[in-house]
Amino acid sequence: MPVSKSANAMTIEASWVQISVPAAAGVTATVMPGWWVLPEQPRGAVLVLPEVFGVNSWVRSVAERLAQEGYAALALSTFSRSAPDLDVGYDEAGLAAGREHRDRVTAEQLLADVQAAVDWIQQSHPSLSLGCVGFCFGGHLAMLAATNPAIAATCDFYGARVSSFKPGAVEKTTLSVVPEVAGRLWCFCGDQDPLMPAEELQAIDQALRSADTEGSRHRLVVAPGAGHGYMCQARADFHPEAAASGWNQMLELFAEAL
Repeated sequence: MPVSKSANAMTIEASWVQISVPAAAGVTATVMPGWWVLPEQPRGAVLVLPEVFGVNSWVRSVAERLAQEGYAALALSTFSRSAPDLDVGYDEAGLAAGREHRDRVTAEQLLADVQAAVDWIQQSHPSLSLGCVGFCFGGHLAMLAATNPAIAATCDFYGARVSSFKPGAVEKTTLSVVPEVAGRLWCFCGDQDPLMPAEELQAIDQALRSADTEGSRHRLVVAPGAGHGYMCQARADFHPEAAASGWNQMLELFAEAL
């Protein structure tokens, strides 16, 4: 059942939807839940890829904040094949559950899910330009999603291990796909993030610069004093100043690209 919400004179409709994901590249067919939030007159659409904690209340609030800015937003269940309804808290038990399902995700699955979501949005809103934002593991996946030619702009918030790991792959890394990104890609992290050491940031910076020699499409944004998960109010590392800055820069990118 759709839920109507109003904030700052903006009326939005929010509801769970079910998106069919066909079998492809070793990916089994399934139905993927998504939290779909639609403003009255959308100016663009954004895919929201969650942390390992699932499409929980904070992730849904991100989609709703984007809708209040005029963007249709679809928060995807990236664990749709093993735990489609995962919604856990920011504690050790929640982290353990999320990591169990994280390790079952493959790049092929993610790309199939993203294409299904893109097709679903474009069927009803073909004129909307598309963006993507992801947090933590969702940030890592957002870098992969950015290779979808329909996505014009992507924000990867503290997507760790992109220089050393690619879901479901043995030899390749997620960072190796950056040259395939046709749109814009901004990577965000805190300089106190233990999951993203200096060598990881250097690798990301080098990959972005190599793929965008003019420096007009890609960007690495390092937030001083911020740790991992600094955008999320429910996490211990929440950093109000860095979160506000990251949110505003994301909106800047989407306003320019979408």
